[in-house]
Amino acid sequence: MLDQLNKQEVAMLREEMEMLMVERTRLLKVAGAAAVLVANTDGRDLPTETAEAAEMLSTLVNELPEETLQEALESVHAEMPPGDPGIP
Repeated sequence: MLDQLNKQEVAMLREEMEMLMVERTRLLKVAGAAAVLVANTDGRDLPTETAEAAEMLSTLVNELPEETLQEALESVHAEMPPGDPGIP
């Protein structure tokens, strides 16, 4: 009985891990698309409220660890130029 319980727990954990990995992949794509959008947007051309939202998005993207940002960009087939400190 204990063995069966352990197998069920392992199966549940495996399923949860798979769901988390799918969610991570989706979130990386969102972050990558956001980074590309911010990098290609000139805030001076935006209405004030939109520029403020873009600034917040830029800040959040720049707070990502470099490795995560690189993964996010790769997930949307974009690249960060070498030596680029982040998104403006």
